[in-house]
Formats: sequence, C-alpha cells, structure tokens
Amino acid sequence: QVQLVESGGGLVQAGGSLRLSCGASRRITTINSMTWYRQAPGKQREWVGSSYSDGIIDYADAVKGRFTISIDKAKNTGDLQMNKVKPEDTGVYYCKVSKDYGQGIQVTVSS
Repeated sequence: QVQLVESGGGLVQAGGSLRLSCGASRRITTINSMTWYRQAPGKQREWVGSSYSDGIIDYADAVKGRFTISIDKAKNTGDLQMNKVKPEDTGVYYCKVSKDYGQGIQVTVSS
C-alpha cells in the first residue's frame, strides 16, 4: 500500500491562491494519474478533479476555471493549484492515486 502525503493547506482569504501537493512517502509507485476530493464540514466527500494517465484532465463544475491539477513526473508528485478561492472551497482535501488516499489536509477560506 502506498502512503500518500499532502502538504500546502492552511488558511487563505477569499480571492487568494493556495497550492496543495501530494506525493508518495516511498517511491514504490510512479504517479501517472491523480484525483482530488474534498469534504466540507457536514457534507459528503465530493470529487474535485482528475488528471488521467492519457493526459486528460477533468474538473468539477464548481472549480472549473479556478483550480488546476498537474503532475510532476520528475518529482513523482501531483499538485492542486487553487486560485480565486471562495469560502465554499473550505474543507479537507484528499489526493488519490490508484486505490490509495492521502490522509487529508485542511483548507480554510475566510470571507
């Protein structure tokens, strides 16, 4: 089982930017694709977006045009660049590679 570790979360003002990163704790797998989810307080986990191994990247409507997923094969990491954030973007963000999830990282957007 691969251990995924997220970093880069925290508190940001509405309209600002934040960049989350996700990497494997041990280089026992090559990251070719990655999916990001988030879970707001009191709500179900929702899909944010996916970068697929064929190069296709897809986003939920709520974040399309504001968030960008990228994969750095040299570093074996994946990033979620969050721009023009809104208070409704607040939640715990999780990366997923294959069947493995990260532990989650808190993002709080203040109004």
